[in-house]
Formats: sequence, C-alpha cells, structure tokens
Amino acid sequence: MRELRIHGRGGQGAVVASKLLAVALFHEDNWVQSFPAFGVERRGAPVTAFLRVDRAPIRLRCEIMAPDDIIVLDPTLVEATDVAAGLKPGGMILINTARGPETYPELQARYQVVTVDASSVAARHGLGSRTQPIVNTAILGAFAVASGLVGLESVCQAIREEVPTKPEANEAAAREAALLMAAAEEVAHV
Repeated sequence: MRELRIHGRGGQGAVVASKLLAVALFHEDNWVQSFPAFGVERRGAPVTAFLRVDRAPIRLRCEIMAPDDIIVLDPTLVEATDVAAGLKPGGMILINTARGPETYPELQARYQVVTVDASSVAARHGLGSRTQPIVNTAILGAFAVASGLVGLESVCQAIREEVPTKPEANEAAAREAALLMAAAEEVAHV
C-alpha cells in the first residue's frame, strides 16, 4: 500500500486533488481511498487530504500518519507547519514553488524534494485568479511524472470526467506541469 498526504489552503483544491488522483488511480485498476481532514473551514485555512492506493482492497480506516509521499500546494505551509511529519525516510515531497529543491536543505537531508511552479502554470491557464491560482490539477500533472505512481493520461482522464469548470484548461495545466517536471528531472540527471 502507498499512502499520500496533501497539504494546502482552503480554496486551492487539495480535497479535489485527492479525489482526482483517486479516480486516476482507480482507472489503472487500483483500490483507492481518498478523504479530507478540515480544521477551520474557510478560504485560506490549512486543509489536509489523504489518499491510499493498493492493488488489493484497503481495509484500513484512519488518518495517514506515515505517508510515502507528500504534496504541498502552498509553499508557506512548509514554514508554518511540519508538513513532513511522519514522512517515511527517503519519501518524496512535491512542493508548489518557483524555488528549486535546494532551497529546502533541511528537508533534502532526509527526503526526496521536488518542486514545480504550479501557481504560474495555473495562472497561465486562467485557473483561479492571478493572486490566488487554483493549483490542484497542475500539481497532479507534476506528481504523475515525479512519482511514477500514476500515468499522466489517467490524470487527464480523471480531470475530463470530474472537473466541471474549465476541464480543457485544467487538463492543459496538468500537461504543462508534467512537461516542466520532466524537464527538471532531465536536468537533474545530467
């Protein structure tokens, strides 16, 4: 079983990202479980969503305390909370930021840190506003490439099926972020 935790702020689409990822993984014949945890339910408040995936039925029904991977939709959460709490050694943290992974040396010492500027991608595709872009679909495109857990085509299929507003723009954002992540990985291996 592989477990993920998604950190975001209300309005960024963390809960929808978890659902879309679950749908994409389900399309690839996996068993999935996706659920949110809310604190104060308001725009801008921290939101956490969880996802489990396995090739066999999932019987576990509790919050994920030791995830394999973490997705961070808002980079300010890295400083404000312990987003890496419980992350398994060597686990991946995907952070939405224009800064490179080297800006997080304390995290890089223990985990695989990858970054993508999903905010700029979302803004270019008119998702949300320029000051508050909705980054969930862009970050999922990057996650597909960085994790190898799910195929980009499955993510795009889930977006087409589940996103009622601007599905074409959301799919284009996912594809662009995937290309950015692939290019960053290629540079990192040179």
